[in-house]
Amino acid sequence: MSSQSATEKKVTVRDFAAARERGDKLVVVSTYDTLFARLSDEGGVDAVLVGDSLGNVVAGYDSPIPVTLNQMIYHAGCVRRGLRRAMLIVDMPFLTYQVSVEDALRNCGRVVQETGAAAVKIEGASEPVLQAVRALAEVGVPVMGHLGLTPQHLLAFGGFRVQGREAAAAQRLLDDARRLQDAGAFSLVLELMPSELATRITDALSIPTIGIGAGPGCSGQVLVLHDLLGLNDGFKPRFLKRYAELGGEARSAIRAFGDEVRAGQYPASEHEF
Repeated sequence: MSSQSATEKKVTVRDFAAARERGDKLVVVSTYDTLFARLSDEGGVDAVLVGDSLGNVVAGYDSPIPVTLNQMIYHAGCVRRGLRRAMLIVDMPFLTYQVSVEDALRNCGRVVQETGAAAVKIEGASEPVLQAVRALAEVGVPVMGHLGLTPQHLLAFGGFRVQGREAAAAQRLLDDARRLQDAGAFSLVLELMPSELATRITDALSIPTIGIGAGPGCSGQVLVLHDLLGLNDGFKPRFLKRYAELGGEARSAIRAFGDEVRAGQYPASEHEF
């Protein structure tokens, strides 16, 4: 699907469903500003997910838990202005959808109204979450679910750990995936789980799954753009493949700039007005 021309109409949830039916792989990246959104769009991705991972990547937090709704709205608006074709999906941050259906409707509605997002993403499959998914689907807000390693549950998980290794845990995740689909989710992110389990979940569903650290059996894949570009080069999880090494190049360029400034070589005559 991502090989289609960037001049085509904007990707929608219907396109996600059609890609799943055809067996086409979906390409998703996470990023947080206009420039990187534009580059992602021009690179042919199907969707940009503004993840609450901005807490780690942009804000320097240890987890996404401190990220606020206003921060998500600000960054999602930045990304929206950089997109022409790719679908915009926005993470709902911690405690903006779990407390009550009313909170979920109000907060997700704000995100859609203020950012132009095509969908929101929420974590888990507890009964409050399922109620929120149903209510959002009823008012026309598409919801992407998220199972496996759900970063807003890091305190309960005790850190970044692969989920679903044991048979009982794997069955719970499979059951949760079915419940989210039945509640009206249009897609699921499957994060940090055994490849065989992610494939089982994908095969059991009619909606597309987007994997991160979940093997090749998902309907598509997502990576944080900073990670795949090698900008965040201290981050080295097993699932990550770097497609560039821009962190090292950036440091070299900054050093070269500093050397030329100190030596009086920059700006040169060609840089003057």
